[in-house]
Amino acid sequence: MKPKASWSLVALVNVLLPIGILIFAKGFFPYKPFLPGLAVRDAEDVVSAPFDKVIFMVVDALRSDFVYSESSGFKFTQSLISSGAAIPFTAYASSPTITMPRVKALTTGSIPSFLDVILNFAESDTSSTLATQDTWLAQLRATGRNLVMFGDDTWLKLFPDFFLRADGTSSFFVADFTEVDNNVTRHIDDELQQKDWDGMVLHYLGLDHIGHKSGPKSQNMIPKQAEMDGIVQRLYRAIETVPELESTLIVLAGDHGMNDAGNHGGSGVGETSPALVLLSPKFKQISKGVKCPAEFREEFDYYTKVEQSDVVPTLAGLLGTAIPKNNLGIFIKSFLGLWDEASQKRILQSNAKQLYEIANARYSDFDKRGPFTAECNTYDSEADTLACLWEKAKEGFETVGYNPEEAVKQAYKFSEKCQDYLSSTATNYDLRLMGLGTVIIFTAFITSMIYLLPMMDASRTGAFSFIFTTILYGITMFASSFVEEEHHFWYWTTSAWMVILLLKERRIGSSGIPILFLLGFLRLLRRYNQTGQKHAGAPDIVRDFLTPRPALLWILVLLTYCDLIGRLSRKIFHRLGNEVAGIMSIAIVATAIGFKVSFAKQDAPELLPAWLDKILDATKDVSLVNQARTVFIALGIATAFTIFIDRPASRKTAAYPRTAQVLHDLLTVFLATQSRFTNIPLLGLFHIMTLLLSSAKSLTTLDVSFTILLLQRASFFAFAGTNAISSVDLSSAYNGVSGYNVLVVGLLTFVSNWIGPIFWASAGFLLLAKRAEREALASVGFAPGQKKTDKEMAEIDGVVERTKGEAFLRNTLVFTAFEAGSVVAVMLACTVLRQHLFIWTVFSPKFLYCMAWALGMQLGVTVLGGLVWRWGSR
Repeated sequence: MKPKASWSLVALVNVLLPIGILIFAKGFFPYKPFLPGLAVRDAEDVVSAPFDKVIFMVVDALRSDFVYSESSGFKFTQSLISSGAAIPFTAYASSPTITMPRVKALTTGSIPSFLDVILNFAESDTSSTLATQDTWLAQLRATGRNLVMFGDDTWLKLFPDFFLRADGTSSFFVADFTEVDNNVTRHIDDELQQKDWDGMVLHYLGLDHIGHKSGPKSQNMIPKQAEMDGIVQRLYRAIETVPELESTLIVLAGDHGMNDAGNHGGSGVGETSPALVLLSPKFKQISKGVKCPAEFREEFDYYTKVEQSDVVPTLAGLLGTAIPKNNLGIFIKSFLGLWDEASQKRILQSNAKQLYEIANARYSDFDKRGPFTAECNTYDSEADTLACLWEKAKEGFETVGYNPEEAVKQAYKFSEKCQDYLSSTATNYDLRLMGLGTVIIFTAFITSMIYLLPMMDASRTGAFSFIFTTILYGITMFASSFVEEEHHFWYWTTSAWMVILLLKERRIGSSGIPILFLLGFLRLLRRYNQTGQKHAGAPDIVRDFLTPRPALLWILVLLTYCDLIGRLSRKIFHRLGNEVAGIMSIAIVATAIGFKVSFAKQDAPELLPAWLDKILDATKDVSLVNQARTVFIALGIATAFTIFIDRPASRKTAAYPRTAQVLHDLLTVFLATQSRFTNIPLLGLFHIMTLLLSSAKSLTTLDVSFTILLLQRASFFAFAGTNAISSVDLSSAYNGVSGYNVLVVGLLTFVSNWIGPIFWASAGFLLLAKRAEREALASVGFAPGQKKTDKEMAEIDGVVERTKGEAFLRNTLVFTAFEAGSVVAVMLACTVLRQHLFIWTVFSPKFLYCMAWALGMQLGVTVLGGLVWRWGSR
């Protein structure tokens, strides 16, 4: 007897998905252990400090070329670099390159946990506080010094009750380029006159927001750089002229960089190469200056390259504090010249001893290893190599008359190797939790398949293709290159499936022309937005064809919107008459067009043709927030009217589900509102593809489900999605939002990045309902126009509803089985390859994307959305 699926079973299996994922995540992303308490300097390590105050100025996403290149707006800073008053570096920021983990690295000197990627987006989270950890801020407070902070409120979350005065701003409101920085700058003049602070933190966000909205080549970028340079000039002039500030060190640092799309989070050279400049007139005694601006560096490795964590021990030496206990940084050699040889030796001794404490805690019996007679680089064991280097460094510290230069050299050898080994030390994974999570998801996968297979008899071709694709996709998850270039898998798989459908069409005597057009459109999708890692900068349609032709781009955008007007006017507000329906449809879509044009004026005015100025004139007095809210309110009213008022009281068997179609069209307007305007034409193309699929004659309901699954994945990449955190698009996350709200912004961020999959999920429900209705009518021999008695029609309606119900149930199981199978594959890959070089740069981000697909698309769209559309199609 075949097992029979039910909605209760589907609900149970889908409940297992978040449970298994969260359990695995807890084992895979634990916090790294840290040494508790504050470090205290030994008397023998104390040296005089050249500075007693510090201004720590972070410019979010300050990529190295933004400061050092010829096109930079940091002209004053460049003049200081040339004179020797400022010493420049490129500070390597390891992945994940987002604010919270990078601030942790800049303050503790340690390597943050990858879990901070998630915590970074939860502004209300307090579990990631550094209140109990050793940082250079804690060290300043321990020596009786006061701190003030203005800017990104991430600092307030990490350092609660640390600051004498503070004014935080949300780091996620990316629509704001100006006020978010003015709110920082307005405090500077008053604070420079105050004498009660010893450390000032300034964290500017505007440059990062410009990058997210329109990329590093935005016309707003150079003016923003010049604005930040003006702040540096104001601070530097103050320490030159105000006696109380003459021993103040200025640190200008980027927490991370950005890629060519203006995003960050991954391990691309642009993302991992922020600028770092230390400024003071005192540096002229140790530096003659270097040429600045510098020639362009494709790898963004300007001047000396240091680890971002190296800032921490360097600040400790320059400010005269102990080095934080969990620091993995090394004192930067460029500043040793501020001290005599004896003091240099003590500074490096202090750094080496602090790193030794971490090594001693990390490796068992570290102190008992040896004796060491050979060269240290001959040992296979990390612990033996470090222990050998420590013995040589300790000899240099403790031996009277030991050559100071040799002592410094040995200290750096140990410290550098210690940094190398300890920075790459794997997370303490909880394999039990990882295994339990994997077993739970595997159970969901097997259960789904057991109940799905008996429902796949109607299309053996579709069944085989689905199973083969699921298995093959799971295998690719074990190769980093396949994960990075996943779009190729979906483009080729979707094209191959279309060829199979073409053969099916020809087998039943159909011309197959709709499928041929679909193959052509798939080729267009592949080139619309170049994505992935290896060919991210290769030519594509948006960058190389539409962007140089803004008039053509906007014609395509407006055609998409006009098509939506036509579709809505024929179906929406049915009870109010055709004339009112047409007017209301125009009004709804017109608000969306007005918002998008106004948004483009701020986002990329160079891509706005002059003939759209009339639209701008009509909306110039309305803020973007209010314009977006108008769009959302209009869509909300139309949706409510369609569901509760305009929905027909009864349906005719062969009628197309008009209510569901109207909801789909309204959803498309919403998706267009959340899309980058360069991608809006894709929604028009998707509609054409939907019509072509609808006209294909050989598709079964199973074929429809599998086709939609493929198109969802392919469209995700067509909209420029990748498996890298840096491709998360925040440009539309604040449409209609005047402040940070984690739920609203989270929802808008998800929608903005899953535009294509959400569209195809909705279109798939419509195609599924229509195809199921055809199959049901064919099974009872009913033809359109055929006369039947009321009793016969009622029986036929019952068959149609049962067929639809089974089709929607099978569709949900198809997506559930694939999602569970793909998550299991990624979990196994992360477990097996947990020591892999790319575990945190490739496989971990892929797991986060799996979470989004499973929790957002599967539960939020496929399951809940499917229930809504099922009800709407009745």
